[in-house]
Amino acid sequence: MTNPFNRRQFLALSSLSAAAAALPAWSFAQDLTPEVADGVDWYNVQDWGVEGKGWNDTTRYFDRLPSRAEGKVRAAVWNLSRHSAGMLVRFETDAPKICARYKLLSANLAMPHMPATGVSGVDLYARNEQGQDRWLAVAKPASQSVNTVLTNDIDPRPNGERRLYTLYLPLYNGVESLEIGVPTGSDFAAVAPRTEKPLVFYGTSIMHGACASRPGMSITGIVGRRMNRPVINLGFSGNGRLEAEVGEFLCELDPAVFIIDCLPNVDGPVVAEKTGPLVLQLRKAHPETPILLVEDRTYTFAPFRQSSRERHAGSRAAFKTAFENLQTAGVKNLHYLPGDDLLGSDGEAATDGSHPNDLGMMRYADAYVPALQRILGDG
Repeated sequence: MTNPFNRRQFLALSSLSAAAAALPAWSFAQDLTPEVADGVDWYNVQDWGVEGKGWNDTTRYFDRLPSRAEGKVRAAVWNLSRHSAGMLVRFETDAPKICARYKLLSANLAMPHMPATGVSGVDLYARNEQGQDRWLAVAKPASQSVNTVLTNDIDPRPNGERRLYTLYLPLYNGVESLEIGVPTGSDFAAVAPRTEKPLVFYGTSIMHGACASRPGMSITGIVGRRMNRPVINLGFSGNGRLEAEVGEFLCELDPAVFIIDCLPNVDGPVVAEKTGPLVLQLRKAHPETPILLVEDRTYTFAPFRQSSRERHAGSRAAFKTAFENLQTAGVKNLHYLPGDDLLGSDGEAATDGSHPNDLGMMRYADAYVPALQRILGDG
């Protein structure tokens, strides 16, 4: 039995919008037959595209900024943009087993405070019979080249129907190549990236994904699932600094909302200097798009350290003043989210006092989702 890759469905999906049409051009003559090896059919995800990319003109397929950004943004931002944070790929299959074969950019698979599953793993969610995406499996990389069975013995759906899967890409590593494998003879259909306007997040290591245990537990992963919307993650670890050079590329996007969450990387004087110009830069390019300004989370050790409390007070006061000044100047559709409750109040939601653990990521999402629903009228 040959593998019935659903080319007709893919072609229809990939022609729905300009975003999908920006994927590699297809023709009915193009051979989409998978590579077959050892009883597994392998599908290259670049053949139908990942969601969470803001640009197609990237140096490497899985980069987060276009090649034009190199030399315009600081080197640290550029290097971090090579990470695949926020990207995901969707597919449908009736296969009882799902494999992943991928190559990572960096040999640094983990960090002292973040496991390899989050830094370098791929994270698989499955759509259940109630229409909910639920976690199923995560890769546990031990080298730059990963060839793994993600999961086995998946229950079949009624009448042998395909199930929808979402695979989240590594948070703190880059991806050179990625293929999904299913047993030969399984039905497989590519699902093109969604075409709705995305939520665009510009932020720090927290937005980048530190310290989620796996990619689907990042803030952008959780918010995207809960709101059923595409996301673009432009978190740059230690380098979310309200910079006009990054703002230039933000302006090229067309999101549902711009979310600016940079306070953990900037102190009061920098906040006062750069918040207003960045908002005005975005507003000039996008007169109507909502902009959400988000305060920094409270360090979980702040109750015991006056210096931390002073840091929060100074940056938040400058941020709130900038927000109020922008409102007074007539900037419309500008919103504000306080930071006091982003990690909760029990001190349990951070790995190192600063970066959220999985509980902290959930609490961030608990704050973000209702705020974004109000802005978008989804709630």
